[in-house]
Amino acid sequence: RARSLAPEGAEGQVHVYRPAEARAHVRAQGSDVRAGDRALDAGTVLGPPQIALLAAIGRGTVRVRPRPRVVVMSTGSELVQPDEGLGTGQIYDSNSFALTAAARDAGAIAYRVGAVADDAETLRSTIEDQLVRADLMVTTGGVSVGAYDVVKEALSSVADEDEPGSGVDFRKLAMQPGKPQGFGSVGPDHTPLLALPGNPVSSYVSFELFVRPAIRTLMGLDDVHRPRTRATLTAKKALTSPKGRRQFLRGTYDDGCVSPVGGAGSHLVAALAQADALIVVPEDVESVEPGTEVEVVLLG
Repeated sequence: RARSLAPEGAEGQVHVYRPAEARAHVRAQGSDVRAGDRALDAGTVLGPPQIALLAAIGRGTVRVRPRPRVVVMSTGSELVQPDEGLGTGQIYDSNSFALTAAARDAGAIAYRVGAVADDAETLRSTIEDQLVRADLMVTTGGVSVGAYDVVKEALSSVADEDEPGSGVDFRKLAMQPGKPQGFGSVGPDHTPLLALPGNPVSSYVSFELFVRPAIRTLMGLDDVHRPRTRATLTAKKALTSPKGRRQFLRGTYDDGCVSPVGGAGSHLVAALAQADALIVVPEDVESVEPGTEVEVVLLG
């Protein structure tokens, strides 16, 4: 009966027509990773292949540095969200969108908070509400010397619980753009906070120099800064820079040469949108002639 169910010509026997080499088609134990081998180095970013390897060696859990959660908040009663109508004395809020995108580009999980009005108590309560989901807080605006610098007012007296000498410190840095800066920590968990200036270019340059390295340090990465190189300046006229301040000018980089884009104004978002590099003019240099070799920060 069994023979009647077999395919036509089958005899119920196996015929071997060529010899099998020893260990052919046998995967040796330990040929992938041996016991005692280092499977992954500390600091490795876990992507799909790395997670597959961890599972393959039987590691159901592993200690990691999670992607930091960054809350971005812009301040200013004059700010209006895109798609809404502009009234007299109002501008669109571009900073919160730019910095949220920049935080994600740096590797963070970023949350954008709509613009907060110029009221210290409102800002303070909004920050307190956001602390539950923040590993790092970034504010923009309200840090200069003026009547409506609510970030200073809201945070200069705020300290962490049981943390001597804490709170947020406000400084004037020897740089342009981005002179006014605030930094410190707030709340019971000592959440770091960076308070950036409100001009769009100032806030973005400040993010690249201070916030991006902080995010990437929290991630445990080694390459926390943007790459830098030397390039020949190509321009129609000399670049001027204020004495005693390190200037970061927008530029476009190509094959060892860099050209300035737009002016030095901290409000020139259109020029920033065309730039892929920052031209660095040192504090002790007031003029840079075309053809001079300059330091360049590559923005990618």
